[in-house]
Amino acid sequence: MRHHSFYKIWNMKKIHRLVLLLFCSAITVLAFGQDKYTNCTAAFLDNKLVVNEYSPEGKCIIDSTAGGSLTVCPATYENNVWTADEPAEFMVAIRDKNTGTICMFSDKRYKKLDISQVLSKCRKGDHIVLMTMNNHLALPHNEILIR
Repeated sequence: MRHHSFYKIWNMKKIHRLVLLLFCSAITVLAFGQDKYTNCTAAFLDNKLVVNEYSPEGKCIIDSTAGGSLTVCPATYENNVWTADEPAEFMVAIRDKNTGTICMFSDKRYKKLDISQVLSKCRKGDHIVLMTMNNHLALPHNEILIR
């Protein structure tokens, strides 16, 4: 009799483990099924769009003496004007013009950054590389050329 109840308990444990495994698998599939990069964002310098044209041909170029606050924000287009929504978290790196090497500017996450701090580490021809911290935020114009 004891032997029979042991197998019943053991089988119930197997069933519970199987149910837990199926539940975890379902949650994982749902998490991976979420759409990535669904919200458009852009770089703004003092609330002005950095890219000259929000299209695949658009270019981000700033002068080496530029000043102001750099932000990465979801952007809306109304009445022929791009406006920045609430700033998103981003990180900054610098791509060297000569070697193409990318080096982190800082290990900090920013919502707003004084561009002169980054430019003090750059030379003309370098690129400022912006990285969003949320995979739902698309940032197609993520490199800013220093002129």
